[in-house]
Amino acid sequence: MMKKLLSLIISVLFTLNIAQAEEISIEKQLVGIVGAISGTVKTETRELKVGDKIYLNETILSSSNGGTQILLLDQSTFTIGSDSEVVMDTFIYDPSTNDGKIVAKVKEGSLKVISGLISKKNPDALTVEVPEGTLGSRGTEFQTIVSKKNKQTNTLLIGPGKNNTLGLRPGAVLVGNKYGQTMLNNPYTVASMKKGKAPGKAKQITKSQLKKFNKKMKALRVAKLQGATKDEKKAIRKQIRKELKAQGLDKDQIKTLIKKNIQKDKEKKKAIKKERKKKKKAKKKKAQKKKEAKKNKKAKKKKATKKKKAAKKKKAAKKKKAAKKKKAAKKKKATKKKKATKKKKATKKKKAKKKKATKKKKAKKKKVVKKKAKKKKAKKKKAKKKPKKKKKKKVVKKKPKKKKKIVKKKVAKKKKKKKNKRRRKK
Repeated sequence: MMKKLLSLIISVLFTLNIAQAEEISIEKQLVGIVGAISGTVKTETRELKVGDKIYLNETILSSSNGGTQILLLDQSTFTIGSDSEVVMDTFIYDPSTNDGKIVAKVKEGSLKVISGLISKKNPDALTVEVPEGTLGSRGTEFQTIVSKKNKQTNTLLIGPGKNNTLGLRPGAVLVGNKYGQTMLNNPYTVASMKKGKAPGKAKQITKSQLKKFNKKMKALRVAKLQGATKDEKKAIRKQIRKELKAQGLDKDQIKTLIKKNIQKDKEKKKAIKKERKKKKKAKKKKAQKKKEAKKNKKAKKKKATKKKKAAKKKKAAKKKKAAKKKKAAKKKKATKKKKATKKKKATKKKKAKKKKATKKKKAKKKKVVKKKAKKKKAKKKKAKKKPKKKKKKKVVKKKPKKKKKIVKKKVAKKKKKKKNKRRRKK
């Protein structure tokens, strides 16, 4: 019902001619009418209500729980969010040609704009000024949030998109200042702008950012759902009829205008619903495809990981087997070496014992030979001391010589026998 009322108000405003607008002073130049309101919304001189007129250069101030929707003469809609300060600086409109210019200033808070007939004819005719720069509307729907604390302005393009089914001009917003420009031409893209810096690049809006934008319009959305009372609706209708009668229109003409506006509104609603349904279906299909793709990827990854694990297990088993074989081979080698070393040691000990035994025998034989030699020497000495006869001397000399030769021969034979024995053993 609220939208029907808004459409009625638009029909009233749209029938105003230029002559009447010229009669009004610049200070009291009519810009639009309040179509919806929530909480407390004021100007410098008054508190606004549904159906109140908005004039040029009026500053609209909304509270923390407040918000309002203003319908302009060219069928543009300005939705002002909570904690906001907005001024309509310029409004020029010719209903016969739809020529004109709109300039609004957002000092703080949030403003949502749906462009009307002026933007349809000239897309560059609607601009919104912010502390950090300007926002040039190109026949579209967009929202901006001005933050004094952060000294930053964030602008969101809502639409319509390039491939819309309503045949509407694709929406775009030029975010710019003296340092640079950024064009928003894809629905639900955001650009931020700070003082003394060029605007940031266009980025797809996140869920958290979209919540912030929607939060600014929360109070007004609640008010729309609640709607106006029956008495308020009657009062608005009476006011509209009075203004239409002042324009010189009959009851039948008024009824036809209202019916036409309601039909247009219904048609728009139907078209929007269809488009939304199509978008939802497309989104669902995309989401399903993505899910299937993700599932397939996960399945492939699982298979690959299983194969890798199996291959790793096989490699590990082979390595273990090889290591066991190596260890067994090493143990065998070690045992063989130990046995060989023991045998060598045993043979060395035996050889050492034999050597010792042979050395002892040799030493005994030497002692025996030495004793015999000593005895012989002693005998010789005794013989020298006795008076020697010539004949006896010759006999004595020959005998010991023969004995020495015999002894030497015997010793030599024994040595040869020992050597032969050793060679045989070897």
